[in-house]
This record gives sequence, C-alpha cells and structure tokens, in this order.
Amino acid sequence: MEYGSITAAAGKYGAKILYNERIAKYTSFNIGGECDVIVFPNSAECIAEIVSLCRKDGIKYYIFGRCTNVLISDDGLRGVVVMIDGDFSSVRREGNCLICDAGASMTKICTEAKNEGLSGLEFAYGIPGSAGGCLYMNAGAFGGEMKDVVKYCDYLDTDGNIKRMENAKMQLSYRHSVFCGSGKVILSICYELTEGDKDQIAAKMNEIMTKRRDKQPLEYPSAGSTFKRPEGYFAGKLIEDSGLKGYRVGGAQVSEKHCGFVINRENAAFADVKKIIQDIKDRVLDDSGVELECELLVIE
Repeated sequence: MEYGSITAAAGKYGAKILYNERIAKYTSFNIGGECDVIVFPNSAECIAEIVSLCRKDGIKYYIFGRCTNVLISDDGLRGVVVMIDGDFSSVRREGNCLICDAGASMTKICTEAKNEGLSGLEFAYGIPGSAGGCLYMNAGAFGGEMKDVVKYCDYLDTDGNIKRMENAKMQLSYRHSVFCGSGKVILSICYELTEGDKDQIAAKMNEIMTKRRDKQPLEYPSAGSTFKRPEGYFAGKLIEDSGLKGYRVGGAQVSEKHCGFVINRENAAFADVKKIIQDIKDRVLDDSGVELECELLVIE
C-alpha cells in the first residue's frame, strides 16, 4: 500500500506522522502491534483531509482518541491510524460553556473547568479518555454522564462535511451514542456548565479521584471497566461471586482490587486478554445466567 498522499497531507498541516510504529505505547492497555501509518492531526481541517484521502484512495483507516477503551491485536493494523489526541486539544471558555477539541483529555478539561469556576464536570475527573472518545461512548462515572453536560458537537460526516449536532440528536444512552459505528468523526464538543465555587469544585474533584484510587487498579495498565453493567447487576460482583478474583491467563489478570477490571499484570498479549474475557463471560453465564457484554472495542 502506498501512503504518499497521506504523507503529503500530514506535511501540509505540520502534523506528526509515524511509520511501522507499535501502537502499544499509545494505548492504556500497553498492548498492540506495528501499524503501517499513525497520524497525529493538529486541526479539524487536517482530520477532514486525511479521512477524505483514505476514502478516495481506498485506504483502510481507524479513528482513535487516547486509546483508553480499546484492545488492539499484536498483529498491528494495516492502513492509517488517525490518533486524535494531545496535538488537537485546545480548550476555551465561551460564557458558561467550554469548547474543547476532540483530543483534549478529560483531566485537562475538568481542570480547566475548575480553574474557570465552572461546575458540572466533576464526575469526569480522572476518566482517562479524550473528549471525543468520551462522547462517542457517553462515558460516565459517579452518577454523571456526558449526556448531562454536552450541549452540541461538531463532527465530520460521511461525505466529508463538517456539521454541528445538538445533544437531543445524539441518542445518548448507556455507553452508546449515534456516533458508534456510524463513520462520523467527532471534532469538538461544547460542554454547558454552571458557575460554582472553585474550592468546592476542587474538593469534589479530589474526593472523586480518591475514590478512584481506592477502588480501581490504576497502578496497572488496563482499559477501565471491561464489561458493561448488566441491568440489575454489577459486573464486578458477578465476576467475584464466580470465584474469578485474581484469575490469570498469561500476563492478563482479573484485578484483585476490582473484579470489573482486566489488567495487564505482566506483559500481557492480545490473546491473553481475549481469552480471559471469554473465560469470564463463560463462567458468569454458567454460574448466574447473566450474559456479560464487553465494553472494550476489540480490533484485530
């Protein structure tokens, strides 16, 4: 496969581009093989042109944010990986709203909200993903979700046009949005917040981060909660009740701190994580009759 047009477009915008690079170092799981091309776009226009060229030239492409909710094969990916991360991550205030590029991290956005005395995003402090990724899956924690604070977003449609979508049309539900599997690319997000006391906002953020550290295995690479919450149950408790706390397959392990997390305990391979996920699903179904649904995007 020739990538001359992609190279030229990246150069035109001054965007970073890498060839034959292992993607593991860019994922929260620290798993993933060599990719043909990884582009780190630095503007909406750059994203639009790269995606347009891939479509025109028949090049397979992948859109990722901070890769905190994906499991990527050790075989790597053929084609172009468009990594929307820190190179496209500006945050600015307009009234009581924050307008954020899709690559901005939630930690950066929450910190900026606190500094501006804007409340509403405290629940998201410590979520490891990017603004785009969190909206894509309607990320949530501690009683809040993206659907509660997002006013609108700008996105690239399947014809290459940049458009705006209001919250009401996003079909935001548990770990789902209209963007899932649609081919649309989220470019920026507007969060509508309320004025608050900076000290109270900071205190709430610190309280939430303390809970995360106490309850979640943040000391190990993972992709966060491995399974969606089954209606009427908690995935972690079902897994623990099935006797799988600490269960290992190769370098992958069910966290002893929180059974809802599969962690990369020691140089886990893609196959290790895939098998442990399947083993968990099989055991929980046998023991409780509940079918767990994986929350991760598995790409191979």
